Amino acid sequence: MRWKNLRERTVYENRWFRVNLADVRLPDGRQLDHYLIRLRPVAVATAVNAANEVLLLWRHRFITDAWGWELAAGVVEDGEDIADAAAREMEEETGWRPGPLRHLLSVEPSNGLTDARHHIYWAEEASYVGHPEDDFESDRREWVPLKLVPDLVARGEVPAANMAAALLLLHHIRLG
Repeated sequence: MRWKNLRERTVYENRWFRVNLADVRLPDGRQLDHYLIRLRPVAVATAVNAANEVLLLWRHRFITDAWGWELAAGVVEDGEDIADAAAREMEEETGWRPGPLRHLLSVEPSNGLTDARHHIYWAEEASYVGHPEDDFESDRREWVPLKLVPDLVARGEVPAANMAAALLLLHHIRLG
């Protein structure tokens, strides 16, 4: 059963997203208005070192009023390569420059409401280049043993689904 987007119009827009109203036809022929959010791609990056520790940020999200572990992430600028954006975000938010990045996965974290696509990368090495430029993004940055990831996720300490999926996949890749 496929819904058809007949047309949409923008009702609000800024540099990060657009809120659109779509005229949608359902499979049974009925039509309805459906709000959706159009977003820029998001680039995400981390590193896993030789000791199987993953670089994480401990941060507060005011929208949900929750603390949790996350990976460095941000929007891809116009014309920017996604992997380059991931490396830039990691360095700006953590103070660590990743080695060669490898694509881990791409996810659509809320595809019933947004067209957001998050592209997650990882490196097997990183170099510390100094205090993070965007230190306001997190309370602290830590190398956390990858073996702890399943318990962190189970306890709700990795609340973002995209981050939990990426960390669990990294756990599987590195530790089986």
